[in-house]
Amino acid sequence: MTLRVQILKDKFNSSLGLPFKDLLPPSVIEQALDELKIRYKERLFDPIVTLWAFLSQVIEADKSCHNAVSKIIAYLAKFEVELPSTDTSAYCQARLRLPETLLQKLFRDTGQSLESKVTTEYLWCGRNVKVIDGSTVSMPDTIENQKAYPQPSSQTPGCGFPIAKLGVIFSLATGAAIALCIDVMNTHDIKLARNLYQFLNPLDILLGDRAFCAYADLISIKNINCDALFRKHQARKTTMQKGKIIGSSDKLVTWDKPKKCPQGLTLSEFSALPLTLTVREIYYYIVVPGFRTERVSLITTLLDTTTYSTLEIVGLYSKRWDVELDLRHLKTTLGMDVLRCKTPSMVRKEIYVYLLAYNLLRSLMWSAGTTYCTPPLRLSLQGTRHHLNNFIPELLAAHSTKRLQIYRTLLKVIAHKVVPDRPARSEPRVRKRRPKAYPLMTKPRHELRKQLQSA
Repeated sequence: MTLRVQILKDKFNSSLGLPFKDLLPPSVIEQALDELKIRYKERLFDPIVTLWAFLSQVIEADKSCHNAVSKIIAYLAKFEVELPSTDTSAYCQARLRLPETLLQKLFRDTGQSLESKVTTEYLWCGRNVKVIDGSTVSMPDTIENQKAYPQPSSQTPGCGFPIAKLGVIFSLATGAAIALCIDVMNTHDIKLARNLYQFLNPLDILLGDRAFCAYADLISIKNINCDALFRKHQARKTTMQKGKIIGSSDKLVTWDKPKKCPQGLTLSEFSALPLTLTVREIYYYIVVPGFRTERVSLITTLLDTTTYSTLEIVGLYSKRWDVELDLRHLKTTLGMDVLRCKTPSMVRKEIYVYLLAYNLLRSLMWSAGTTYCTPPLRLSLQGTRHHLNNFIPELLAAHSTKRLQIYRTLLKVIAHKVVPDRPARSEPRVRKRRPKAYPLMTKPRHELRKQLQSA
C-alpha cells in the first residue's frame, strides 16, 4: 500500500504538482491537514492522492469518476504493484471522506498566496481592487439536493434541477477567486456580500454592480478601512441639483440614513448606523451603435479627487466586466455550470475543488506572464488548460532535469496565447444553431413513462 501511494504522489507531483509547485505542493496539503488536525488511515486514496485526482478530474473535459480511476490505474500499470479495481466506489468514498474545511482552506490559501505576488505595477492607484458578483449553478435532481437547494418555485416538481446561489470575490490584478459564499437560489446578492466582507484586506477597493450599492454596506466597507465603487442602485433617483460639484459630472452627495431597518440587518445593527454618509457620485454616458444611449451613475467612497480622478474611476468601473469573464471561465470553460455530485456536502466540495483548480490555472498564467513579460490577465485560461493537459504526459515521462525544461516550455507556449484586446466590442445575443425540436419537460419523468406505456 505504501509503495502504491508513494508512486501516485510522485506521479501527481511531477504532472500537476510541478506547474503548481509554488501554491500546492504536497507539503502545503500536509501542513493544512496538520493545522486542521485531520487524521486518516493508510489507504491507497489518502487525502493527498484523492485531492490530486479530484483536481485532475475537474480540469479535464471528461469529468467522470471512471476516467479518474482509469488514470490512476494507468499511472501504476508499469510498476510491479497490485492494481486497484476499476470500480469507482473506493475513489468516491475517498472523496466523501475529504473534509470540506480542508478544501475551503486550500482554496483560500491559494488565492491569498497568489495575491501576495502582486507588485505595485499591477495595482490601481497603488491599491488592490477586488470585484464581487453573484451567480448560480445547477446540480443533479436528488431528494437531498432539492431539500438543501430547492429548484425555482415556478417549475413543476420533477421537471427542474436544484440550484445554488454563489457569491464570489475575485482579484482584479490576478483574476484569482479570493472568497466564496454558497446559499439557496433566492438569496439576494447583498446577503451573500455581507458574508464576504470579512475576507477583504485593509485598503482594498471593492468593485461591484448596482445590487451591492446600499447605505449600510457602504458604511460596513468603510468600517473595515476599505473603499467601494458601485453603480448607483436604480431605486435612488438621479438628480444633479443636489450636492457639492467637484468636477465635470462629479459631485459630493450626502445620503441620509434610511427611515426603516432594511432586510438583513438587526435592529441593533441598524441603530449603530450613522445618520448621514457622504459619497461621491459620477455620471457618464455609454454610446454603443445599435443601442440607446445609456446614462451610468457611479457611487464611490473614494472622495479624494487628486488621487482618484473622475477618468480613473470611470476607467476602473469599466473593468467590472472582468468578473463576468471570470465567472464564465469557471462555469463554461471549466464546466462548473452543471455539477455532478448527488448530495449537498459533495456539491459544496465540488465547487471548492473547481475554484481551487481555477486558482491554480491562474497561478500558471501568472507565472507565464511574469516570466515572459506578458500581461497575465490577457492570457487565455482555456488555452492554459489545454496546454497543461497536453503537457502532463510529457512531464510524467521525463526525468527531473528534463522535466524543468519541459515546464519552462509550457510557460512559454502559455504566454504565446494572448487574447486580443477588443474594447467596446458588442455582439447580438442570439443563437445561430437551432436546438432539437423536442418539447420542454412539463411533467415528472415517471408520469411521462406511464403515458408512453398506456399509448
